[in-house]
Amino acid sequence: MAGIVWLGYWIPKRRGNKKLGKVIAGILATGFVLLILAYIFDDYLFFKSDARKNLAEMDIELVDGFKILSNEDGGLMDYYHTFSLEISGKDKERLIDQIKSSTDYTDSIQEYRYLPSEAENRYEGDTLKVNYQTEREYRKEIFYPNGQGYTPTYKIVSISKSKNELKFEHILD
Repeated sequence: MAGIVWLGYWIPKRRGNKKLGKVIAGILATGFVLLILAYIFDDYLFFKSDARKNLAEMDIELVDGFKILSNEDGGLMDYYHTFSLEISGKDKERLIDQIKSSTDYTDSIQEYRYLPSEAENRYEGDTLKVNYQTEREYRKEIFYPNGQGYTPTYKIVSISKSKNELKFEHILD
């Protein structure tokens, strides 16, 4: 990055336009600094509208207000994005009813499932959906391939049985 900024200054200076070189170097340096800051503060730039958008992709709507408890994302080869929300008791009950009334709901308490392992082909094929409960939470999961050569998408929404907490996970692996 420093080399590009330096070239942005040096090339115009060498051609006799030192002022233009300073302007170009300043613009490039500011752009690089903003990119670095956006990456560092990405977790702080996550808003309620972003949470609503991610949940809408899973057909989940929060009617009452909520509070963002945590937000993290990362990974180089395997990308993940996870956030937790404190939701109202009404939203919690409504979402649990929504999960329980879905056609693919499994009523018995299950251990942890890994939906991608149930796919015949991870890169091509149908979308898999499952709704079930564990000892601690109600879960809604979806897995869909994005085509050959593209990482499949795995999304999980968990609603705690003991707290008014919703956890969203988006995994590309």
